[in-house]
Amino acid sequence: MVELLAPAGNFISLASALKNGADAVYIGLEESNMRINASNFSVEDIGEASRMCRDYNAKLYVCANTIMKDRDIKRLEKQLPLIKQNGADGIILSDIALIDMVIENGLEAHMSVQENTTNSYALKALEKLGVKRAILSRELSLDEIKKMVSRLKADGSKIQTEVFIHGAMCMAISGRCFLSYGLYGRSANCGDCLQPCRKEWTLHFEESGKDDVINLAESKDESFIISQAYDNTYRTNFFSPKDMALIEHIPELIDAGIDSFKIEGRARSPDYVATAVRVYRQAIDRYELDRENYEYDPKWMEELEKVFNRGFDTGFYFDVPYETSESNQSRYVKKDIGKVVNYYNRIKVAELKIWDDLRLGDEIMIQGPTTGSITHVIDSMQIDGKAIEKAEKGSNVAIAIDEKLRESDFVYKLVPRE
Repeated sequence: MVELLAPAGNFISLASALKNGADAVYIGLEESNMRINASNFSVEDIGEASRMCRDYNAKLYVCANTIMKDRDIKRLEKQLPLIKQNGADGIILSDIALIDMVIENGLEAHMSVQENTTNSYALKALEKLGVKRAILSRELSLDEIKKMVSRLKADGSKIQTEVFIHGAMCMAISGRCFLSYGLYGRSANCGDCLQPCRKEWTLHFEESGKDDVINLAESKDESFIISQAYDNTYRTNFFSPKDMALIEHIPELIDAGIDSFKIEGRARSPDYVATAVRVYRQAIDRYELDRENYEYDPKWMEELEKVFNRGFDTGFYFDVPYETSESNQSRYVKKDIGKVVNYYNRIKVAELKIWDDLRLGDEIMIQGPTTGSITHVIDSMQIDGKAIEKAEKGSNVAIAIDEKLRESDFVYKLVPRE
């Protein structure tokens, strides 16, 4: 069965991934991964992360996939024995110099998408070097991936393949970009991208009499949109693609023989992780259970649209991505309204301290390092043992909720975006 691999930028996201059905989780090692601005995990944190994964029979992979200089490799060389000792299963790397080092420490070597692996010959070469798995280039079509996997199996190759199925896409080749470094001196290849591609850019054209500028916004076949502004300049977000979402294509992906489906998003919120993992888990399980009678559920996309997204596209899997987006297009805004004061296991009731009004029918989200991310519709509230329909801000209110919560868990109200 295909592995569902989830991101975790902190312990709340890790718990969210595991509770919603991830088969494996990938985390970032401090100073050595492509999301330097996420919370990330220390070598010591890996021990606790590994214990959490074992409780759910899940694997743990550690990202160390930035561009590495001598000092970086020497630091990692000292850390690898401890990473293994603390229970990690594998290392996601982009520098081939690390392959032997990782394997010698009893860890699986997974080649990052940064390597830009685009053909079966490269996969065979990586296998000879001892690589257990390769994350395939995002620029491949599904048809190309199917042919690659088929060739590998025909040749008896055992190397595993992994692909991204959901999350942010980058305008650069497999994420190897110099835009942030060129503008701000902050390297995307060292995990410190400031994402200037997400901004709206202004284009200026020097008229020479030979230039013919076309407004592609009026074309049905646009690959990106250029719009003319009031000052006769042209503006575009063509650097910034929409997010990838392949929830409608799970059968085709599974039938292609891919070993692992990866959700992008170590820098995103726990509710994003919880929702994406839950939705893809349901789709994968439904297809594996009864392939002949599998039906796509439109509610899956509705759920994905509730959490942070820039709109959705299918990347290069079926065509060239053509739609661009800068801003969050989720349907709801998370409003911080309170925290958990206590949870009474016997009667399954939580006491909340709230600093905003709360009503029956409101949808809330509770997040914590052990709790993960839970959504719940308020259907029962009490203050001092009396049933109420509305709780005023500043109150301590009791709500009925089956899922166990913990003291100091964060409470948010989901407010429809206007």
